[in-house]
Amino acid sequence: MLRFFNYALLSFVCLVSCKESTDHVKYHAENWNKRSIDINLKDSLESGKTYLSIYSQIYSMSQHKTHNLTAMASLRNTSDTDTIYVLSAKYYDAHGKLIRTYFDKSIYLAPMETTEIIIGELDIEGGTGSNFIFEWKKHKDASEPLFEGIMNSTLGQQGLSFTTTGKRIN
Repeated sequence: MLRFFNYALLSFVCLVSCKESTDHVKYHAENWNKRSIDINLKDSLESGKTYLSIYSQIYSMSQHKTHNLTAMASLRNTSDTDTIYVLSAKYYDAHGKLIRTYFDKSIYLAPMETTEIIIGELDIEGGTGSNFIFEWKKHKDASEPLFEGIMNSTLGQQGLSFTTTGKRIN
């Protein structure tokens, strides 16, 4: 009886610990809603578009074995005086297929403010070549926003992390 209880407890712990939390989805939905803004009334803003590579998986040992990563897209306002506006954040997989759009309305980032989009370690839909396209607007003399990708994973005592930097494409 004790052996059965131990197996049941172990199974329950494994099941609970293996399930990916969706708390980050709730957090960001609330975050985007609090940040939404109508910028149609804002004229004389400069538009831009930035590409950011993100890796939810990388190859390990060969092209037949992959390693899952947690990825964070960091959206940063580099201006210490002006607000910037992010119109869209679109996440694509390695084949160029749109996976998801992160907010429906434009959001703002106050001067020097940062927010993030988290791709959980178990979310491998993007594959080894996923990416974002961010569309944004800023005041004419303000500095451009910075978009960075931070990927990491830990397994036992091994750790892996690296970064990518967005590139303005328009």
